Amino acid sequence: MNDVNIMLAMPSLLEPLYIAFGWLTRVLYNFFGNYGLAIICLTVIVRGLLIPLNIRSQKSMLKMQALSGKQAELQRKYGDDKEKYQQALMDMQRENGAGGLSGCLLPVLQLIFIWPIFRIVSGPLIYLSQVSTDNINAMIELGKGMGDKVISGAVMTTNHIGLVKALSENAQFLNECVRRGFVRMDQLVDLHFLGMDLTMTPAWNPKLYIQDPKTYFPLLIFPVLVLATSILSMQLSKIMKPGYKEEKEAKEREKVNQARKGQSGQDDATANTMKIMNWMLPVVMLYTTFTMPAAMGLYWVVGSLMGILTQIIVYYMFTKPYEKKKAEIEAKKEAIFKKSGKAALETAGGNNSGKGKKGKKN
Repeated sequence: MNDVNIMLAMPSLLEPLYIAFGWLTRVLYNFFGNYGLAIICLTVIVRGLLIPLNIRSQKSMLKMQALSGKQAELQRKYGDDKEKYQQALMDMQRENGAGGLSGCLLPVLQLIFIWPIFRIVSGPLIYLSQVSTDNINAMIELGKGMGDKVISGAVMTTNHIGLVKALSENAQFLNECVRRGFVRMDQLVDLHFLGMDLTMTPAWNPKLYIQDPKTYFPLLIFPVLVLATSILSMQLSKIMKPGYKEEKEAKEREKVNQARKGQSGQDDATANTMKIMNWMLPVVMLYTTFTMPAAMGLYWVVGSLMGILTQIIVYYMFTKPYEKKKAEIEAKKEAIFKKSGKAALETAGGNNSGKGKKGKKN
């Protein structure tokens, strides 16, 4: 029994969420009559519900950036008194509607929602076919009695892809299960999408591609798309974040400035660490795509596309207008500064001229 199955078998507080997601997936499957479309629509609904929270998080981040000047003032005011500084910072954020839990809540909810999706794609007999747990256990025992090769792979009641495969490929086993009343023919659902079996797992082993190319080569589309969309999302997140241009220009100036070479080395080390951490997520997602049913890969792909769409919406609705307003304010400040400087020079020039004339009179 692997660790994933152990975790799935444990009693969980997320059971109501599993039931709700299972019901919604069943409704979508009955409506579309297609397993893949049901997973796609479920992902769109789930990620769509998180868009308002994403927008709120972005607005909070923009407000925090706008308060950076006041934050610096608080640091100068309280110095080493971290307790008073933190309290003053929290008060300032609360008064201006910045901060809050929205930034932390979003990734937590995204992580939590992975579990019911995984439970559904690994247990379609329960959540789509509505076969009872007792009947599933009975079919597993029957399969074991008929020989080790009847049911292969994970056959627990929460991850029974091997049982689904046995029912679809072994006519003798299926007939016996139907005869004993463990499952009805109308409870069996088609788990294919665009000719691909979404219960199958994309394979690392090249031998499987040689033995069964029609099954495994099409499934490679999911790891490829998962990697591509996650990298694209990561790059867009970096480019569309507030202050990206200023940050990029500052780094360019830092490279040119040889006087800060020692500090630059420290910054480079920090930047490299951040790059490694950013690349970890696409690598982890790619790995999970090769260890879970292809339906999970479909969820990753659609989820990443929804995330990219959300990033674009947030950027054009909030980040870009904020950057434009900020640039206008900076331009006005610069114009005022230049005007003040010019006036000061003219005044100084006038005073010097007056002194010169006085000297001539004398």
